[in-house]
Amino acid sequence: MSKFKKKTDAQRVSTYELDVKLIKIIEFSGWFFLLALIGFMGIWVIFDMILDISFIDFEINAMTFSFIVFTGTSAALSFGLASNIKRNKDKKRQLFIDWIIGEFLFCMFAIFAVSVYVW
Repeated sequence: MSKFKKKTDAQRVSTYELDVKLIKIIEFSGWFFLLALIGFMGIWVIFDMILDISFIDFEINAMTFSFIVFTGTSAALSFGLASNIKRNKDKKRQLFIDWIIGEFLFCMFAIFAVSVYVW
């Protein structure tokens, strides 16, 4: 086998491994956001609704609402990005950059909405 074929095979394997690692990292971040949302809602349901502990009071305010919306939406965006990268491996760079910009804009809108509400 020529040196050229060996080099392209090695590049293809390393690119495939990087794609798999990228997809797993993005899916891990999606699971992280989803588990944060489920954990918060679970604690809220257990302590506030089921046990009705009076000294622990969860208030429904702008910060709580923004946390719930942010974690749920970030989880959905992460899982959506991972599935898009699985289907379109040739566009992974553009999809990743769009995802980063989208998350940044979403965070900015969430922060501004909460700050306006609190102000």
